[in-house]
Amino acid sequence: MITRILTLHLLLFSTISTALDAQVKTTVLTGTEKLHMYRSHEKMRDSSSFSALHWQFIGPSNISGRCTDVEGVVPRGKSYTIWVATASSGVWKSVNEGVTFNPVFEHQGTSTIGDLAIAPSDPDVVWVGTGEANIYRSSNPGCGIWKTTDGGISWEHKGLEETFTISRILVHPENPDIVYVASSGHEWTQNRERGLYKTINGGESWEKILFKGPESGVIDLVMDPRNPDIIYATTWQRTRLKWNDPRTFENHQNNGIWRTLDGGAHWKHLSTGLPPSKYMGRTGIDIARSDPDVVYAFVDDYQVAFKAEKGEKDAYGRPKKDVIKGATLYRSDNAGTTWRQVSGLNDTTKKYMSGLSGTYGWVFGQVRVDPNDENRVYTLGIRINVSTDGGATFTPVKEKIHADQHGMWIDSGNSNYILAAHDGGISVSYDRGENWRNFVKELPLAQFYNVAYDMHEPFRVYGSIQDHHSFYSEVDLSPGRDRVQSTEWEYTLGAEGSTHAVDPGDNNTIFASLFYGKLARATVQGYPEDQEWILPETFPEDPPFRGQWVAPTILSSHNTDIVYHGVQFVLKSADRGGTWKRISPDLTYNDPVKQGDISYQTISALDESVFNPDLLYAGTDDGRLWRTKNGGDTWEDIRKDPLPVRWVSRIVASMHDFGTLYVTQTGRRDDDAAVYVWRSRDFGDSWEDISANIPAGPVNVIREDPKKDSILYLGTDVGVYVSKNAGESWEVLGDLPCTYVHDLAIHPRDNMIIIATHGRGMFVLDADPVNRAKETDQPE
Repeated sequence: MITRILTLHLLLFSTISTALDAQVKTTVLTGTEKLHMYRSHEKMRDSSSFSALHWQFIGPSNISGRCTDVEGVVPRGKSYTIWVATASSGVWKSVNEGVTFNPVFEHQGTSTIGDLAIAPSDPDVVWVGTGEANIYRSSNPGCGIWKTTDGGISWEHKGLEETFTISRILVHPENPDIVYVASSGHEWTQNRERGLYKTINGGESWEKILFKGPESGVIDLVMDPRNPDIIYATTWQRTRLKWNDPRTFENHQNNGIWRTLDGGAHWKHLSTGLPPSKYMGRTGIDIARSDPDVVYAFVDDYQVAFKAEKGEKDAYGRPKKDVIKGATLYRSDNAGTTWRQVSGLNDTTKKYMSGLSGTYGWVFGQVRVDPNDENRVYTLGIRINVSTDGGATFTPVKEKIHADQHGMWIDSGNSNYILAAHDGGISVSYDRGENWRNFVKELPLAQFYNVAYDMHEPFRVYGSIQDHHSFYSEVDLSPGRDRVQSTEWEYTLGAEGSTHAVDPGDNNTIFASLFYGKLARATVQGYPEDQEWILPETFPEDPPFRGQWVAPTILSSHNTDIVYHGVQFVLKSADRGGTWKRISPDLTYNDPVKQGDISYQTISALDESVFNPDLLYAGTDDGRLWRTKNGGDTWEDIRKDPLPVRWVSRIVASMHDFGTLYVTQTGRRDDDAAVYVWRSRDFGDSWEDISANIPAGPVNVIREDPKKDSILYLGTDVGVYVSKNAGESWEVLGDLPCTYVHDLAIHPRDNMIIIATHGRGMFVLDADPVNRAKETDQPE
């Protein structure tokens, strides 16, 4: 019944969203246009008059980030060479088995990697597919595939710009010019460039050899070691909605497993013994090298295993739905002709498997078979789980490594040696998973969502990190403003997705939004013992608070006892969170069709004027924009042409001029990389586009310089831009590699620019050369 209702909602959404988007003309950029944008950014970075300014990495040195794949090169009398594909940090390489890693793919204009593959016949030939296929809430699209023939010293783009995500690459064992590339397609919209591609000339041209429609991508591949023309492919039919995790629907007929015996000229659907397509979610596949007739399929199975108990909650505190079978292992002993379920065949193992991937099996879906033992199988979920009996029973690996597993490489000549890729970086085991060595400091890949600062001496910075927690650290300028050191960061109040606000009166009281709009208060020094949940419960007859993953929280600049917090309403407390008042109606479109597993139709941006405490602005994730001039008694809708219906990523009420405000929007959740930067000089009554010459979006944040009203800063999905002439033109600021800048702040006392990147940690840059240089020294 749930599936049928959601299918109807999906059809209704199509009609509603078309009507909404018709209000304003927008252009969804093609992959080719995106590639051109990214290349333009790289040229601007190299030619910028600010290119000599150096961004200083401040950490954390004790936290890494999400990796999507890892591959090793078997040593020839030396250490293993390790290649690492990351979700948002490019490609890294170690030639000394992890003692050190260096970035080798950081200036190509995109830093999201779906998969990499080393040519078996030549370890200097490596293919890199951009665009993470795990479709997290913070995943990003890429713009095609690259190739190196010199071990990563130089790269050449080889097409497939429109795929957006690349999930798997296979290289022919003897001919590195024959390559298969699987694309799972756009995350948020349908596209005909999904499917499986093949080149026989090193990427000079591609042929699409498997296609099952604009909603069905290829998510995994494996090649028979006996014959490289025999390939298995799994297809996954999905389009993610802004309010629901990916799922299967009654009308999904293109999920499944396919086999070719002739290098992709012909394909056969292998379905005997597998669930119907409407229940098959993401599916991983692997082959037993010791007996290639044995093939395993790891299916995110949507058949119901257990009914939810009334009142049960999931990991995020939401009402729990019926529990699906989830992680289910199938095995074929005849090269895929027939399959049989081998996991979860009794109540104990069924319960174990249903929790193996949590509520988000669509993130994982990968399986590895020990190349020397057909019955030793590893499944990648929240943890690595291993079976020694062909999948009948599983146990987690003994020593804990970071959660959320996305990739694994096993040395075929020594299957004790395993490399694992996960949300905390990568790890290596020398004893088949009994013990692990974790690479953290060696791979500084922390994925920050935001940054806040305080006025402590020295000042401290705060941020929340994907799949870790919230952390803080001091920024010590005493060795010199150009010699700031990276540090190990400490836990503070918050979650992996949080906004932080520190009371400047005591520099110790911290407010933090937690999952989906919850709000807490603590002291920096006393957390976690003194943490308090401070939002009131809603009455049964009232709608529950609906908050974004990173919900906005601000302290009033006029009175820091006043706290504002955004859910679907603007909430206000005048006593530091002791009591609360709702000061707005629901500011979203509040469409019941668009309410599902994920909080959507929420307030995503919020700001207060420093000139008048009654002037507030709010923006929503479904594209609405509001103003109140009387402290919330009445609200006016100020989204109008030329602003499109797009997620409002930031609102800044000017600190220099009463009537000026700035708004940025992001089209990432519409597969739209256009640049949306707006200014109003009349409180939002009219708008002007100040994106000027910025080539690459989406745009995540805009900030004013606290010292000069003509200076503006932007954080985008490729770096930082600065304007010295109030938005008439922009330059790339500093020497950053291509990276996702999710937040930016300028410390008003110490004049340091702070950025939170989603993939490279946090950086600072001395702002003195930007806002304190003589006018004659300013770049035009």
